[in-house]
Amino acid sequence: QVQLVESGGGLVQAGGSLRLSCAASGRTFTFSTYVMGWFRQAPGKDREFVANINWSGGVINYSGSVKGRFTISRDNAKNTAYLQMNSLKPEDTAVYYCAAGRVASAVAGAFGSWGQGTQVTVSS
Repeated sequence: QVQLVESGGGLVQAGGSLRLSCAASGRTFTFSTYVMGWFRQAPGKDREFVANINWSGGVINYSGSVKGRFTISRDNAKNTAYLQMNSLKPEDTAVYYCAAGRVASAVAGAFGSWGQGTQVTVSS
């Protein structure tokens, strides 16, 4: 019933930028009440927290590896969350997933709904 669809991934050169979008839909999904998060996972690596944002956008958290380079935001009227990624590094290469949950958390298990993921590849 709840669907999250990521878009905006691609191949970029180190130092470049990408903007990921996560569109939420579903008859029972109330976007404005959910914490939205972004996670990423590289092959052979654990799923890694990237950022989250609460319902109002007033509480935002970032992992140390992306702080200062990435910006999470949301537009409740559009049921969409965003991740602006600047100064990309090769180590940012991963599949990026958006997620929706009820509490602000950096733990993947706290999020009950997930998108399909979008590939981000940063070349050296």
